[in-house]
Parts: sequence; C-alpha cells; structure tokens
Amino acid sequence: MAKQVTKDTVIADVLKIDKGAVPILMMSGMHCIGCPSAQAETLEEACFVHGINADEVVNSLNSYFSTLA
Repeated sequence: MAKQVTKDTVIADVLKIDKGAVPILMMSGMHCIGCPSAQAETLEEACFVHGINADEVVNSLNSYFSTLA
C-alpha cells in the first residue's frame, strides 16, 4: 500500500517515505529541504513560508506516492 501525506506531515517524514519526493518539493519552490530547520517543519508550515499552496503540494506528493509499489 502506498503512503499518504497530509499538510501536517513533517518534511523529514516525507523524505523517509521516498527520496523521489525531493524533485516534487524542489519544483514546488522548496529549495531548502536539506536545511535542518526545514526538516522539522510540516508541509503546511514550509509552504506558508514559501508562499506555496499546501494542498497542491500534498496532492502532487500523494499522486507520486500512489505510483510506488
């Protein structure tokens, strides 16, 4: 079963699911995902800081995760 994320999922946990999430986050505008403070942020917090729509990022990540075996 594929993993799902929500706006409350911490970025470090997103990356634990699959490192393929990195390009999705980067293309969304989160270029600092390797930063220690970013690792502890939720997707919603990180999106807010970067002026990104959190729902769109969550949907993109969940679409990607649904393709994983």
